[in-house]
This record gives sequence, C-alpha cells and structure tokens, in this order.
Amino acid sequence: MSTVFLEAPKRLVDITVDGATVRVPEGATLLEACRQQGIDTPTLCYLENLTPVNACRVCMVEVEKSRTLVPACSRRAEPGMVVHTDSERVRTSRRMVLEFLASSVDVSLASSDVRRWMERYGADPSRYGDPAPPHGAGERDAARPGEHHPREDSAADTIAQPVKVDNGSYVRDYSRCILCYKCVEACGEDAQNTFAIAVAGRGFDARISTEFDVGLPDSACVYCGNCIGVCPTGALMFKSEYDMRQDGSWDESRQTVTTTICPYCGVGCNLELHVQDNRIVKVTSPLDHDVGYGHLCVKGRFGFEFVQRRAGES
Repeated sequence: MSTVFLEAPKRLVDITVDGATVRVPEGATLLEACRQQGIDTPTLCYLENLTPVNACRVCMVEVEKSRTLVPACSRRAEPGMVVHTDSERVRTSRRMVLEFLASSVDVSLASSDVRRWMERYGADPSRYGDPAPPHGAGERDAARPGEHHPREDSAADTIAQPVKVDNGSYVRDYSRCILCYKCVEACGEDAQNTFAIAVAGRGFDARISTEFDVGLPDSACVYCGNCIGVCPTGALMFKSEYDMRQDGSWDESRQTVTTTICPYCGVGCNLELHVQDNRIVKVTSPLDHDVGYGHLCVKGRFGFEFVQRRAGES
C-alpha cells in the first residue's frame, strides 16, 4: 500500500471588501479576495505564474487603519481586515498612475482592459502636455544615474525610441515598456534562471537592459522567449508578428489558436499555435498548464518554421 501525503488544510479568514464579508484561505492575497467577489481590479505587473513585484501600483486598495494604500497583488488577507477598492483615494491613485504611464509610454498595443480602466478612472494623459520628440538610437541606453535633467519646455517627456531589431526571433520596442519587471522575473528565478536582463538606471532613465548594454546576440539570452510570453504591452514581440504589423498584414480576427503538444522532447509542454492564412505566426503556452505554466524553451516557442517549409524549398 502506498502512502499519500496530503497538504494540511488551510484556515479560513474573514475580511470585509467593499462592505461584503469575504472568506478566503489563510495566505490568500487581497487581489484573490477581490476576484473571488468579481471585483474588477486593475493589474499590469501581476501574473499568476510570476512572483509579485509591486511595480505598476495600479492594483492599490485602501485598508482601514493602514497609513498608505497597499498593493492588492501581494498584501495578504488578515482576519478582520476592512478593504475599500473604489474609494476616492483609490480612484485618484489609479488615475494618476495610468496618466503617468500613458503620457510617456505607447500603450496602444496593451490589452483593451487598459483603455477601459483609463476611461473608468478618467485618466487624461494629455494634460501633461504634448509628447516630447523621440530619443535617438542608443540615447537612453547611454543614460547614467544622476545625469537626468528636467525639460526646459512644456512637453511631456517620453521613452520613445527606435525599435531594437538585432536577431531573427523577437524585437524589443522599449517605447512600449512600462517597467513591469515581468520579463526580468521570467528570465530570472521564476522561470529560466538565465538572468540575461535587469533594470538599469534610476528614475525616468530606468530601462530594461542586458549586461553592459550589449546586443542580445552577445548577451546571456538563450532565446526562450519567456519574456515575450509575459509582456503586457507589446514591448517584446515575435519578429514574425512585428514584420506582419509593419506591412499591415497582421489581423487577429483572422487567426485561429490550436493547442497541441510540443514535439521536441518528452516533457509534454502545451503549445498554442496562432495560425493566420494557413501559416503559424507565433506560439504561446497556457498559463494554467501544469508542466510549463506558460513557459517554454527556444525550440517550443520559436522552432515552428520547419512546419512552413515545403519539399524542394531552401
């Protein structure tokens, strides 16, 4: 007879969210409690398969007797806690965060949720002025801590810059980067353990960078693409998708998604094949799959080109 070890049952705790009593397992976050109640809580840096880093600050909620607003994605529920998710203080905080982001970052490829949240909270990025001219190639990479100077005009400073295209797998459009840290976490301890990228700089000059600002081919990157899989704004994108967007042929309404098993090894990772006009245009993996939890290796994510080859083609 085999022995089966069961996890000890978790104690349930009662908290109050927007006037309603919510019972959640001990250790659950306030975000989980909000979602259990069907409360639409904005998140940008949070993802179920990554460690919360509290970077974007759009999920902030108000907890009675707490001096400051708290991040719902990482704050644990405590017995008797009273939480407000739509107070004036919360709405003001979320509105300002969304305004700051949209005034300096291109969020046009972010999910429709971002536009819905901006409308809900009355975010108006234009009140900070017209966007400043884009930065030149490598200009932001050359910035060093302590060297940032305020603008002399009334334009809203932006992170606009040329797209980095230095390999055939994916591109980096940091004009769209909101510094959510998801790519850093996926490249680091949460998935790949490659640590090829990190945040460099300080303040407005902070940006995602490789070691010594080298190009991807010269860095420690192994092209697993897990950073692309977690990016919420399109700052990291398949080269195939980027090329199709550039020539105007990308059309998600004409795409189908088929789930299959990766053929390269026996691990059993699930693949989601995005197909347009009978061609695979990109590959993703479901977050809830209990093998890879959304993460893949270079073969699983980028090794689909052979499918498009026909006999006699070079």
